[in-house]
Amino acid sequence: MRVVALLLALAAAARPAGRWETGRLVHAGAKREWRLYVPPAVTDPGRPLPLLLVLHGGGGRGAALPRFLGGGFERLADRDGFFVAYPEGRYHQWNDGREPSVSRAHAEQVDDVGFLRELVADVSGRYSVDPARVYACGISNGALMACRLACELADRIAAVALVAGSFPARLAPGCAPARAVSVLMICGTDDPLVPFAGGTIQLRKGWKERGEVLGAREAAARWAALDGCPPAPSPVAALPDRDPADRTTVARETWGPGREGAAVTLLTVRGGGHTWPGARQYLPAALVGRVSRDVDGCAEIWAFLKPRARPRAPAGRAAP
Repeated sequence: MRVVALLLALAAAARPAGRWETGRLVHAGAKREWRLYVPPAVTDPGRPLPLLLVLHGGGGRGAALPRFLGGGFERLADRDGFFVAYPEGRYHQWNDGREPSVSRAHAEQVDDVGFLRELVADVSGRYSVDPARVYACGISNGALMACRLACELADRIAAVALVAGSFPARLAPGCAPARAVSVLMICGTDDPLVPFAGGTIQLRKGWKERGEVLGAREAAARWAALDGCPPAPSPVAALPDRDPADRTTVARETWGPGREGAAVTLLTVRGGGHTWPGARQYLPAALVGRVSRDVDGCAEIWAFLKPRARPRAPAGRAAP
């Protein structure tokens, strides 16, 4: 009985202490939806909290991400106090700026940038959100969409994190963010879908091409230049190999500081696939590659995002 009681207590302690809500709005004539995690810290009305948007991959659902990530962001939100929103892309896709032939969301030019701007405004209208600390992250198609937000929504987004994704090649030449945006990239060298070295995205060899991306290091260097960071990164630092059985290792390099204190960090997961470090192996490794257990992707992302903030407007002047 004591063992059962202990297990129940541990399970209760692991459960998020906040609450879930469903948000809805109509944007560009379409009904859009998201799940919002509201942490216990929201009970303090005088404390504006950060907001994190977490974007699903192509064919996925925002509602499935908390389970896929093992509740990682919710536990961090309980600890540090921030909102977590899991939006749903139209047709389970995001219009991330690739070629119109990639998906229906691209072909119809779905205004996902506008939708996510309205989502931020909706949550900010109902809760005390810190306007200087709104962030976005995502995996795969969601990572590419987060990259687009950094380009086109820099007046609202302070920093982004990209997992198993890079800079859409079609988007890169015209990217001119209104402000410096800090960027974290977590990319696997053995990603079979979004090639680490750059090039064509394909679900499988011989299948329909799904646009092109810059290589991970090229994308990081491009963001460093956009943010006014020094062209040379810090020396590559190898992180501890906490799980040799996963056959991956992780290395970190950072460009910065740049304008407004911005920084760009690349976590190279050597041997890693089209996966989120620390999350579930959602498909066999033969299809998507290996999951690294050497780092916790959610913890790495939040540690990078947490100190980043857009410059605050001077007293008596509203933020744009």
